[in-house]
Amino acid sequence: MKTLIIGSGLAGITLVRELRKRDKAREIVVITADNGSFYSKPSLSNAFAAGKTAASLVLTPAAKLEQDLDILIMAQTAVAGIDAARREVICTQDTLPYDQLVLAVGASQIPLNLAGDGVADVISVNDLADYAHLRRQLEGKRSIAIVGAGLIGCEFANDLHLGGYTVDVYDQAEQALGRLLPPAAAQRMQDKLSALGIRFHLGSRLEAIQRDGERYVLIDRQGTARPYDVVLSAIGLRPNLALAKTAGLTTGLGIVTDATLRTSDPAIYALGDCVETGGRFLPYVMPIMQGAKKLAATLCGQPEPVDYPAMPIVIKTPACPTVVSPPPSADGHWEETPAENGLRGLFIDRAAGRPSGFVLQGDCTKERMALAASMPPLGLH
Repeated sequence: MKTLIIGSGLAGITLVRELRKRDKAREIVVITADNGSFYSKPSLSNAFAAGKTAASLVLTPAAKLEQDLDILIMAQTAVAGIDAARREVICTQDTLPYDQLVLAVGASQIPLNLAGDGVADVISVNDLADYAHLRRQLEGKRSIAIVGAGLIGCEFANDLHLGGYTVDVYDQAEQALGRLLPPAAAQRMQDKLSALGIRFHLGSRLEAIQRDGERYVLIDRQGTARPYDVVLSAIGLRPNLALAKTAGLTTGLGIVTDATLRTSDPAIYALGDCVETGGRFLPYVMPIMQGAKKLAATLCGQPEPVDYPAMPIVIKTPACPTVVSPPPSADGHWEETPAENGLRGLFIDRAAGRPSGFVLQGDCTKERMALAASMPPLGLH
């Protein structure tokens, strides 16, 4: 049995580890466009305060992964396409046959759609090389603008402030973390970050980014112009679908899979930030860890559908420690209660009349495990 995995990030390597627990003998090949070293991608947005360089974020070099897991890593290898009929992956230097193929190709930052000659220089951080580039660009600089006040934008804002930079955050939404947090929790997050000196420009629709010597000027719809040394984009992720389309796989927002993470081709599976299962796109760590265990069993001939439990998301903002467990359905209402040194919120499902999601801030975050155990599963199938 030969299993090919495209992608050496958290999804790909976690799957390899789970496969090796079940099958010590199968041939496993990991194909990756980078150098194959393993690192924690979530650490990219809170590494400045810790003084971490890109090199120091590497947890396991590729050579050690190959040795420890008895796999072949084809690093710095571009994949041009997939011939699903012949069960072959077409690389720039070779064509590789497979019995099973897993796409762990992740997602990419959505590019900014703005005018101006400075847009091409905007930085987004989606991997270790991007983080190294950001550190180089910030050398000797002082001010940074972050476009996007979501999870990654707020994490970077807190981290870069702790790293000694002045930070402004822009978003056309009226609320920070609008897709994750209810109003009171979002306002508390914004207030805590603002108290550090981070400036928020919410409800602000940017029109252009212009170069001005070595600086960049952000211009909004009202014509207000503000200069910065560096601009970082964090407006959201979009699953990487190009390879899936070369194989003729069904795609939507992500690569569409069934509950066993099998795509529309019976020999091809998908895992991680590129996946859409049960109509959901879940670009977080816990779905990867849960999915890898189930997919390993399926690839070893014991099909196990994913059945995600409540999976709380830890937002890495030291100024306002926050944990949120999004409800499976938006049909209901939030009940938020301030607490001493924190906030507790429950989402009450309208049909069930019981909590199906929660948010915890400050000292209340210690209730995470108990509350998560009481939440209903996501119900993907």
